[in-house]
Amino acid sequence: MAQSAAPATTAAPAITPISLKAIAPWAAFVGVLMLVLLYFVGAEQGATSLLSGENVHEWVHDGRHLLGFPCH
Repeated sequence: MAQSAAPATTAAPAITPISLKAIAPWAAFVGVLMLVLLYFVGAEQGATSLLSGENVHEWVHDGRHLLGFPCH
């Protein structure tokens, strides 16, 4: 039979932890992005509207109802 080229015993690869200094900028970026998305889904219409028209409302309409935000 054919012999495999891999050794019979292999050591598990070492997993190195990621420092908080490396994660912090990405966590801040994702947090700001989530807040912006939450604003556009939950509050982008009426008195606090940043964009005129109904385009944003139509794009996020189903997501707004899925998350429990009333819109009409």
